Amino acid sequence: MSDTDSDGALMARVAGGDAGAFDRLAARHMRRVVALAQRMTGNPSDADEIAQDAFLRVWQHAARWDGARAAFTTWLYRIVVNLAIDRGRRPGWDPLEAAGELPDSAPDAVAQIAERQTAALVNRALDALPDRQRAAVVLFHQEGLSLKQAAEILGMNETAFASLLARARAALKTALAAGRMPS
Repeated sequence: MSDTDSDGALMARVAGGDAGAFDRLAARHMRRVVALAQRMTGNPSDADEIAQDAFLRVWQHAARWDGARAAFTTWLYRIVVNLAIDRGRRPGWDPLEAAGELPDSAPDAVAQIAERQTAALVNRALDALPDRQRAAVVLFHQEGLSLKQAAEILGMNETAFASLLARARAALKTALAAGRMPS
């Protein structure tokens, strides 16, 4: 097995129970999976759990993956998005950050506070979107996936995805304008 083995070749080995191929596949994609999960949930701990769950499902259901229907990464990202959406539906704990932060004494503290407030406003607006709209924004804008790739992950055609993304952008624009965010 080499570093140049394709995801498809590794998945064929994983379906046969090859733990080494699974390790290589997980090492290749873990960082992106954790990043996607964290963007979807906003919580590093949840993101780590989702990544572990996603790769556990890859191991358990490797034989179900069909390379003719979807690229491995599309299949994997769909698993991650679905797990993140499911995680968001469960009641959880308030993040530690909700308790507040100590004042920043750095010379540029005012700019840092304004930046954090803007980021918090954007994150609240993103969190308020329906699950599929949030997933569309995260996959397309934050993960940098193409329209086609993101549409495949969400199980829809490109036209439907573009419409979903447009609705999400409009909702974000409205929410951010209501929050009086600077231009």
